Amino acid sequence: MHELSIAMGIVEAATEEAQKRGVQVSTVHLRLGALSGVVKDALLFSYEVACQDTPLAGSKLMVEDVPVVVFCQKCNDKRELVSMQSFTCPVCGTPTMNIVQGKELEVFALEVEEEEVAE
Repeated sequence: MHELSIAMGIVEAATEEAQKRGVQVSTVHLRLGALSGVVKDALLFSYEVACQDTPLAGSKLMVEDVPVVVFCQKCNDKRELVSMQSFTCPVCGTPTMNIVQGKELEVFALEVEEEEVAE
């Protein structure tokens, strides 16, 4: 289950960023492409496990699903695939492997709260 190692990497990177800025992360926002090779439910579960006993314990992982978009040379336009079984333009039916979007696995935002300083 490589989702656990991915979740651990996300937690580590978010923790480092939070420590640099002196903030507490409440939510991590992630873009996850349909062709990323990552199972969303497994990643969500792994994130909870990876957060245990870290400064991110109790934080949430919000996943934005990114569909597969290809470029059709015949239509000269970007098209969202209707099925992962057929890499063809949904408008004209031309086969294409020119993937424009759908492989993403990126943290694009952190929701944070200022840490309270003990006096």
